[in-house]
Amino acid sequence: MINVVVVDDHAVVREGIKRIVSESGGMTVSGEASDGHEAIRVIKNQPCDVVLLDITMPNKSGLDVLKELHAASPRLPVLVLSMHPEDQYAVRVLRAGASGYVTKDSAPAKLVQAIRKVVRGGKYVSPSLAEKLVYDLGTDTARPAYEILSDREYQVLCMIASGKTATQVAEELALSVK
Repeated sequence: MINVVVVDDHAVVREGIKRIVSESGGMTVSGEASDGHEAIRVIKNQPCDVVLLDITMPNKSGLDVLKELHAASPRLPVLVLSMHPEDQYAVRVLRAGASGYVTKDSAPAKLVQAIRKVVRGGKYVSPSLAEKLVYDLGTDTARPAYEILSDREYQVLCMIASGKTATQVAEELALSVK
């Protein structure tokens, strides 16, 4: 039985994932968390085989949680499940130690396939991302400017680009407006 911990700030999403996991056979959701701090606590106290982790959460971002989990348990597979398109975050989370990246608009069967693959020690990316990565390796272009930003800088940039004010960004990330 594969024990899954689900970390997402939306209860509806967590419930949907629990249903997908329970109906897939051979898997169960053994724990869940709604923010980054709770995630660290749950994962320390609840043994699991894989963590499904959202990126955009209150209090502590998924990227920060990922780095902390990877430092504490480098062999624990973490599959990032996000609303953000792959081209925005996938490479960044894989470099930070994630075992795979799945978008929330993926088919449930793809999520189950990704969970099984990372639990077996593999990495999971969609075929389109794999193709993009191979293409990028073969071209001799300079890295895009956003790739040199820190994870926090990139997170702030994405929030500003989505129309959030400085005050909203500060509140969501628990930062000072200054």
